[in-house]
Amino acid sequence: MMADKANILRLLKTARGQMDGIIKMVEEDRYCIDISQQVMATGAIVNRVNREILEAHLRHCVQEAADPSEREKKIDEFVHALERILK
Repeated sequence: MMADKANILRLLKTARGQMDGIIKMVEEDRYCIDISQQVMATGAIVNRVNREILEAHLRHCVQEAADPSEREKKIDEFVHALERILK
């Protein structure tokens, strides 16, 4: 992976901590809107991680592909990942 590993790990650990908090909120029957806001905040972090990983893929993996067929394969992988995000 060519993305900033330290930053990715920091963000994922933050999201994991938020998920633990959300689980506790559900167990405690907290207010629905409060839970929903935390779910959206966690989702935003995960989306940011994915965006950074995909950007690194474009900037490094695709750009540094040795030959045109390999480059085309990597672009196709990116497009398929993007399609899954946009569904």
